[in-house]
Parts: sequence; structure tokens; C-alpha cells
Amino acid sequence: MIRLGKLTDYGLVLMSYVAKGDEQGLRTARDLAAQSKLPLPTVSKLLKVLLQSGFLVSHRGIKGGYTLARDARDISVAEIISAFEGPIGLTECTTDISGLCDLEPSCPIKRNQQMISQVVRGALEKLTLADLIHPLQLIAIRDERGNLVPGISRISGSTQ
Repeated sequence: MIRLGKLTDYGLVLMSYVAKGDEQGLRTARDLAAQSKLPLPTVSKLLKVLLQSGFLVSHRGIKGGYTLARDARDISVAEIISAFEGPIGLTECTTDISGLCDLEPSCPIKRNQQMISQVVRGALEKLTLADLIHPLQLIAIRDERGNLVPGISRISGSTQ
């Protein structure tokens, strides 16, 4: 099973709340904890990672808080996942780090695993934080050969 860690999941949730409230201005850790229903210590831990990764900007003072460092359309889901999980890859040999697997030199499916990971990584790179805060729908598009390929599209006119 391919699964994101809880902190990664919570990080995506938290970023979506910051992105949704971007028009409201600064968001405090307390506000984000209350909205997301996550414990304040967890929110603080997530905010630290998101700040260090350059996704958020911290504003100090009585009326301080957090805002997005970049527009939500410029932050990919892959970037957020990588901040928490490290390089995105389905197996150890599909990241840019070599030597993590003893079978790597003789693996008969390494190249295929790398291509599959590239496809998954590419899909996550195309999906942005702005997409994440709107309802999505699964669609089918045709590739250059006319074959149906699944894709994701925003449902226009509504927010989650």
C-alpha cells in the first residue's frame, strides 16, 4: 500500500486552510488548530516544517500569524509531500538516492519502477494547492494515440 504519513496528510490539510483563508489575512496557529480540529502542538510542529520549507511566512507581533509565501497556484502538492516525506518514489530505487536497496544493481524491474514513480510524481507536481482547495473530479482525456487516460479537473464554481 502506498500511504502518506499522518503529518504529511495533516500538513496538506493545514496548507489548504491557510490557502482558503489567504484573503482574510494572517492566520494564527490557534485559529488553524481550531479550524482544522488538530491539536495545537501538532499544528505548531506542522507550521515549523512548512516555514522551514518556504511555504509560509511568519509575521510576528500581537496581530501576527502566517500567510502563504507564494500563490497557492505556485505550490505543488508534490512539493508539500516532499517537505514531510522526502523524495517522492514508490520504492527506494526510484528516488535520486542510490544504494538504498541491496537488489538495486541486479533488479529486473528497476527501470519500470522508476517510470511508474515518474508518472505518480508528475501527477502530484501538476496538482497545486489551489486545485486542492476546490472540489476535483476524475475525468478521462485522450492521449496522442486516442487512448483514454484518467486525469483530474476542478469542478468549476464551487469550493469545498
